Amino acid sequence: MSVVIETTLGDITVDLFITDRPQTCQNFLKLCAIKYYNHCSFHFVQRDFIAQTGDPTGTGRGGESVYSRIGNANGSPQFIVAETKPKIKHDRFGLISMVNNGDGGHGSQFFFTLCHSLDYLDGFHTVFGEVAEGEDVLIKLNDTICDEKHQPYQDILITHTVILDDPFPDIEGLEIPPKSPEYNFDELIKSDRIGVGEAIVDEDKPVELIEEELKEKDAKQRALVLEMIGDLPDADVAPPENILFVCKLNPVTREEDLEIIFSRFGTIVSCEVIRDETTGESLQYAFIEFENKDDCEKAYFKMDNVLIDDRRIHVDFSQSVSKYKWKGKGRGVIVKKEDDKPSKTRHPERDNNDRSRNDYRPNYRNEREYDDRKIHRSDKKRERESRDYRDRDRNHSRTTYSRTKENEKRDRHDRHTSSSSHRHHHSSSSKSSSSTRHYKR
Repeated sequence: MSVVIETTLGDITVDLFITDRPQTCQNFLKLCAIKYYNHCSFHFVQRDFIAQTGDPTGTGRGGESVYSRIGNANGSPQFIVAETKPKIKHDRFGLISMVNNGDGGHGSQFFFTLCHSLDYLDGFHTVFGEVAEGEDVLIKLNDTICDEKHQPYQDILITHTVILDDPFPDIEGLEIPPKSPEYNFDELIKSDRIGVGEAIVDEDKPVELIEEELKEKDAKQRALVLEMIGDLPDADVAPPENILFVCKLNPVTREEDLEIIFSRFGTIVSCEVIRDETTGESLQYAFIEFENKDDCEKAYFKMDNVLIDDRRIHVDFSQSVSKYKWKGKGRGVIVKKEDDKPSKTRHPERDNNDRSRNDYRPNYRNEREYDDRKIHRSDKKRERESRDYRDRDRNHSRTTYSRTKENEKRDRHDRHTSSSSHRHHHSSSSKSSSSTRHYKR
């Protein structure tokens, strides 16, 4: 059994599973018969997920079953019980399924599947048909531009439903209108959305200009987000135009090398190769600040993809605003100077005294002498520790040697004493034996 759902994007022909879902299909067919779905909008469309409609209020919280429309039956159920057997999975693109109201019931809302695997919807929503024709309309629905609540910016409506075959008898007390209600866009569309049939592109502006305006708007929104999270001092701040960003450098390339190469384009104010704070090794990118913007532009056009120290460098304008300091809301920004950086101290416990590292260092002529003295002290310390270890080992060896001598001396004494005792005992035994032999004679 089939139903044609006419929309503002095109027609969709649906084949219903009458045998497996008789109650759900009857409810859907009778709602189509009374033109309940006419002028319903697709109020929820999520890419590669679903396209939902069937709510006359357009909020996603309305809708009712066909039995609540029976005039002579007070207290008719607003929802029908969901049919779960046999189990039909949401396993392919183009299925039509009823929306569960949360209590295991279905009213009038339904959705189309826009991808091939939605197994987590099984057992909660009821699949009762599939799209036979009009998959191109579903593709258009899937590509619709929506807001953060997944509501299309341009209204997409069901204009009409046509029942090709209805095997169910008429429900007693259900009034079927003789014709479809009149379709009036002016009365139906009263929102801030783009109206049905309204051109999205302004005919007075070229498409390129509109795309550029959209990109600028998107960039402005991103800048506002960065300002709110603290990454930008101000959303309207712009990076300096006289600073060049150079990347893909050879690790051996130094600031002096870059300054010599880029100075032919103009006066260079500063050149800095960014290095790792721990190891001091180059991170292979640098910032070069020119005195004026024109020189920076010349270097940008001439130095991209140039070979420096066997590396093809890449040059672009700097997008960093790290040297900007925010003065406050509405007060603008100022540029930080190198002198504004706080000095580091060698002794953290003395930070409260607001003294710099030089306050705790002897007066050396330069940094090189200080480093040499520091290395010399370290070598002296290691030499002293090594000497202490050697003396300790020597004393240990002497002690061990003296103990060994004493043990040997003691062993010799014990052996001598034992030998003397043995000889004395042997002599006594001999005399006794001789006396005995003499007596017998």
